[in-house]
Amino acid sequence: MISRRALLKLGAAAGGAFVVGCAFGRTGGTVWREYKRTGTFQPNAWIRITPDDRVIFTLDRVEMGQGTTTSHAAMVAEELGVDPRVMEIEAAEASRDYDNPDKQIRIQITGGSTSTRGAWRPLREAGAVAREMLRAGAAWTWGVSIGDCRAVGDGSIAHAKSKRVLRYGALAGAAAAQDVPAVELKGPAQWAIIGRSIDRLDIRPKVDGRGVYGMDVQLPGMLTAVIVRPPAAGATLVRMDAASARARAGVVAVEACAGGVAVVARGYWEARTGADALAAEWTTPANAADTDDLRASYRRLLSRDAERVVRDDGDARAQPDTLDAFYELPYLAHATMEPQNATAWLHDGRCEVWAPTQAPGIARWRVADALGLDLEDVQIHTTLIGGGFGRRGLVDYCVDAADVARRVGGGRPVKVVFSREDDLARDWYRPMAMSRLRGSVAGGRVTGWRHHVVTQSILADEGGDFVGALLPNGAPRAVRRLASASAPRLFARGAMPDSTSIEGAVELPYAIPNLRVELTPVETPVPVGFWRSVGHSHNAFVTEGFLDELLHAAGKDAYLGRRELLAANARHLGVLDLAATKAGWTTSTPPPGVGRGIAVHASFESYCAMVIEASVDGARVRVRRAVVAFDCGRVVNPGLVAAQGESAVIFGLSAALKQQITHRAGRVQETNFGSYKALRMFECPIIETYTVASDAEPSGIGEPGVPPVAPALCGAIFAATGKRIRRLPVEAELAT
Repeated sequence: MISRRALLKLGAAAGGAFVVGCAFGRTGGTVWREYKRTGTFQPNAWIRITPDDRVIFTLDRVEMGQGTTTSHAAMVAEELGVDPRVMEIEAAEASRDYDNPDKQIRIQITGGSTSTRGAWRPLREAGAVAREMLRAGAAWTWGVSIGDCRAVGDGSIAHAKSKRVLRYGALAGAAAAQDVPAVELKGPAQWAIIGRSIDRLDIRPKVDGRGVYGMDVQLPGMLTAVIVRPPAAGATLVRMDAASARARAGVVAVEACAGGVAVVARGYWEARTGADALAAEWTTPANAADTDDLRASYRRLLSRDAERVVRDDGDARAQPDTLDAFYELPYLAHATMEPQNATAWLHDGRCEVWAPTQAPGIARWRVADALGLDLEDVQIHTTLIGGGFGRRGLVDYCVDAADVARRVGGGRPVKVVFSREDDLARDWYRPMAMSRLRGSVAGGRVTGWRHHVVTQSILADEGGDFVGALLPNGAPRAVRRLASASAPRLFARGAMPDSTSIEGAVELPYAIPNLRVELTPVETPVPVGFWRSVGHSHNAFVTEGFLDELLHAAGKDAYLGRRELLAANARHLGVLDLAATKAGWTTSTPPPGVGRGIAVHASFESYCAMVIEASVDGARVRVRRAVVAFDCGRVVNPGLVAAQGESAVIFGLSAALKQQITHRAGRVQETNFGSYKALRMFECPIIETYTVASDAEPSGIGEPGVPPVAPALCGAIFAATGKRIRRLPVEAELAT
């Protein structure tokens, strides 16, 4: 099996060993020279302290609602000895200094629930290095032993014997003159910030309007563009009549571009109405996607031998089939609240881009490649992000803005804005997936398990971006293009199994002696990408749902049967028991007509179990309660974990109950929230989130709450009605 780690090897092979960011590459001499140049004490890439006592923290993972502003500032502040609420926080621009330290990523991107896990040691070390240099600077200033100087937690160093105190700003110069030391980090008994629920630091600027999202960017002389795009993937422009569009008030240009036809105007509304007036004719692609045809082809593939065996324990094929079931999940859009947008400005041989992107490192090289510029001539300014869920890891909208600015900007900034309809029709979707499962039960035990997955490779679409961004800054554009073009084909055709297709299935934790997992990759015209929890989002529904079926056939309780099969997996058991206990699984009975379902799943190095209570009235499902249990190692901020549990339940229920993307003749049928529905406030259940106490290092929390939602929900529906749900979304299935 080839994981995302394979992309690193491909990138290294194409362009030599990639460069790890030099966030800790500073020496005492470097820090002093930087201070002499700027008047600022900057011991590493994250922290700057000015003589007027400003403490500035550069956030290297983007804020898209998940709380990195707060959690990462807390880690720095804990060691630095300041109140995180007084720190100034700014978003990092594209720089190899800020490459994600996760061993499977190594580019500047926020995703994979790696933010806290990857920052846990580097950010605390950054704060500790700054603190120790400030202590050394104070000791030098006062002519005392450094052991007598203490950071008192309010942004100052105190000398207890003489009762002297100096603020960090006053010590900036003296600290910059010190050697960069090795440091010891504080232990849990010394923590005053980590482990506590401090208020989110990004709330006030979001409420009072000071926070800048991509849509908020305003620059002098800026133009706005709406791109009229092909109605189906693969369609090309035959002809257009732009007279009516050009005649609209405020429209300054109409021109074909890489994404379609750009209508450029003084503002969004003028561009939008101009785009609506454009008359364009497009080709009809020969292989246009149709959902019914794709479903039929997937089902045929599941009736044949798989292309790849990715796990084979015992002899699953020799076991008699007790159950044979097909599970199906649709394409899903990201539907971020802020539609895609970016602003590009070409001037002085350079390009600046302001964008709500999860991947500044990818955006930088893709824009440079599109414009024929060196990486050093592209600057990415990351804004606040109105929802990411993996969609902002794709940077097509950044490239669109740069392309249109080059064609028609005339030296003026150009903002490209997607409408909601554009966003849903031109997404990189969560792949459609279909599975066939055959299971064996004997003597009250689950003895056999065969799982065949048919789905598209995400890395076939997105892998090239990762490989291109991995290469060293000085790698020639031709090398980047070659590397980024060669990797995807290997995944698309199954030469290298894409780990995202089978994650959550291949690592099945249950003690089943005969277990076989197979994969058949497919290629379709539909673009696919990372979606919150990626392959776990569909495979957990399949594996946990089918396990429920097998346990029922074996006469086992859904909770107690899982306990038996997880006896050797302590962390799975920990969250399973916590969720069941808090939900009263064995101590209380739901009201008449209300069913209870349970699921447990590990992803992104965290563990999550969920109990959902629901009732059914025709095709309407009322979810009443969700109990979430996490084991995500040490908790930096309990409030953020609870918020992620709540958001995962709402996000997961929206998808499980209501959402699907369907294609007819290549055209997406869901155009806005009227047809691509999300959970409404009145439909939200009571959500309780609990965590298992742990001494392990922090792990991911943004994504692991999503996979158990659908199977726990469908378990509750079965308990309430006796009906098994094997195809999502639930409401559509119940209506048939």
